This record gives sequence, C-alpha cells and structure tokens, in this order.
Amino acid sequence: MTELEKMAKGYLWNDCDQYLEEQRVAKELLYEFNHSRPSESEKRSEIMQKLFGHCGKDVWINQPMTLCRGTTISIGDNCYLNYGTTFVDDYTITIGNSVMFGPNVTICTTGHPLDPERRHLGMYSFPVTIEDGVWIGANAVILAGVTIGKNSVIGAGSVVTRDIPANVLAVGSPCKVLRPFDERDKEYYFRDHRFADLPEE
Repeated sequence: MTELEKMAKGYLWNDCDQYLEEQRVAKELLYEFNHSRPSESEKRSEIMQKLFGHCGKDVWINQPMTLCRGTTISIGDNCYLNYGTTFVDDYTITIGNSVMFGPNVTICTTGHPLDPERRHLGMYSFPVTIEDGVWIGANAVILAGVTIGKNSVIGAGSVVTRDIPANVLAVGSPCKVLRPFDERDKEYYFRDHRFADLPEE
C-alpha cells in the first residue's frame, strides 16, 4: 500500500516521492500567484484553474495564500477568501458555493497522534467540507474531519474540532453552536443596525 493510499484509508502515513512532487508543482504555481501584481487578476484566475482540483466561477482570493498540494482543493462559484488563507490540504478540502473567509483562516486536514512514543509513526489526514453559503470569521481554524453545514457562520478566532450543523452561529475554542439564525437576523444586520434603515440605492 502506498503512502497516499494509506492516507485515503485513514491510516497513518508519511511523506513520499509522489506527494513531494505534487507539492513542488503546487509551490511553483503558488509563488506565481502570491507574487503577481494587484492589477493581474486575470493571471491569478488562470493560475487558480491550474492550482486547484476545481475552481468555480467568480472566485476571488486575496494574496498571500499558503497550501500544500492544491489539487486536493475544490472551490465552488462566487467565493471570497481574504488574505492569509492557509490550506493544509494533504487530503481533500471541499468548499461550496458563495462561501466567504475572513483574514487568516486556516483549514487543516492533517494531525499527529497525541501519544509521544507513537507520534513519530506518521500523520493522519481526513477531509474537510465547507458547505454552500458558509462565512468563516477571521483567524478561525478548521481541523481535520470537520464538516460545516450550509449557511452557518463561524465566529472570528474559533477553533472548529467537530461538525457544525447548518444555519447556526458557532463560536469559541473549541467551537460550539451559540444559536440558530432567527427572525431578528432578518431585521438587523449588526447589533441595533436595521436593514430597513439602509439608504435606498
């Protein structure tokens, strides 16, 4: 069994030639992406099509970005990822449509055994799924094996260690559901600021 086959089965795995070559190719493309000029948005879009396993329409990613393999990442349509996004994408990361990331979001598919005597045996990787319409706040960390349900909001600075259901606000470290969305959220967009008070366009 190859190291990448071990990864796919949820076993401990270690670096291998195929993985390192994929990483080398990804890092070259990533360098071009991160060092492109602000005006070169078309160039960045072309790089994203090569870099990711799938990249939908109207995807905007602010520089800089960090990743491992690239081809293990799928991004849907109409997504916005702010600067400092870090993907530890040894295994698959699936991002749905209309997803937003605040600055410095980290998604990590890989971890290590806690037992210090066995930690050297390798690492494990499990997929991460971010469903449609999710907003992840600044400096949040999403760990291996997590699914975040449709439309949910992850508060800034949260560390998400377990699945989060759809249509909720979840915050904290470890991240927990604070509350579901309610009728007040349809009336107010921030504290006592109402949608109805916005100027007409």
